[in-house]
Amino acid sequence: MQVHPSHPSPLPPCSQRRASSEQSCCSHCSVFSPAEAHPCAVGGRMQPGFLLAASTLAAVLGMALLEDGVCKAPDGKNGNPGVPGRDGRPGQKGDTGEPGRAAPSTGTKGPKGDTGEPGSPGFPGIRGPPGTVGLVGMPGLPGPPGEKGKAGDVLEHPRPAFSASRLSPPRTGTTVVFDRIITNQENSYSPQTGKFTCSTPGLYYFTFQVVSNGDLCLSITKNGQRVVGFCDNNSLGILQVNSGSSVLSLAAGDQVYLSTDPAQGSSIYRGSEVDSVFSGFLLSPETA
Repeated sequence: MQVHPSHPSPLPPCSQRRASSEQSCCSHCSVFSPAEAHPCAVGGRMQPGFLLAASTLAAVLGMALLEDGVCKAPDGKNGNPGVPGRDGRPGQKGDTGEPGRAAPSTGTKGPKGDTGEPGSPGFPGIRGPPGTVGLVGMPGLPGPPGEKGKAGDVLEHPRPAFSASRLSPPRTGTTVVFDRIITNQENSYSPQTGKFTCSTPGLYYFTFQVVSNGDLCLSITKNGQRVVGFCDNNSLGILQVNSGSSVLSLAAGDQVYLSTDPAQGSSIYRGSEVDSVFSGFLLSPETA
């Protein structure tokens, strides 16, 4: 490109410098025809020293233009795409992705498969609450008979028994005294007091038959407490028998006797032609 000095330059100072520099040896190369020899060439070829100098000058000018920021040449056209480069090295393993969604079931349900092998038993569970009480079962069969016990000996155990009648008894208040001993096994009955004292605990049977010639009420008494009572009204004054009996459970030391109730009648006949009798004996001793 040639610049005519007769016209004022429309370029800025930087462009003017660029224009003045284009009038160098390289700028003269553009005004020669191909048939003409370039002044910088020898024998029709560029010399190596000239190429180096031209390259250096072009780099310096390009850097100066880029620093000014106003002398940038217009962009050229895009070149042809280059050959694809080689594959890069494999990158690092990425993070685990989120689980994918379950694929929708589109097929039909197949037939049931074969039963698998049973698994191993699990641990016992927590014990549950007790259930309700069931119905009573049927009675079981009777067990075999036990061994026969040893033969007992009646003589080994005391057998208290007594029987007494009235002959000329002393007056001792309300206690009826039978002063004539008929039987007194183990000496449990006292003809002086009219009382039986228990020495062998167990069940005892007591009975009496008393002749009266008037109103009479008698009671079998234990340790001062009336147990059973019997009354007989005799307004005619004839002889008649008042009787009664009872079974008592006695402990050692208990006392049993016959007593009267003066408020209701105590007419006991005293003649020798008839007897009034009081008796008692052990039925069964108390077992341990």
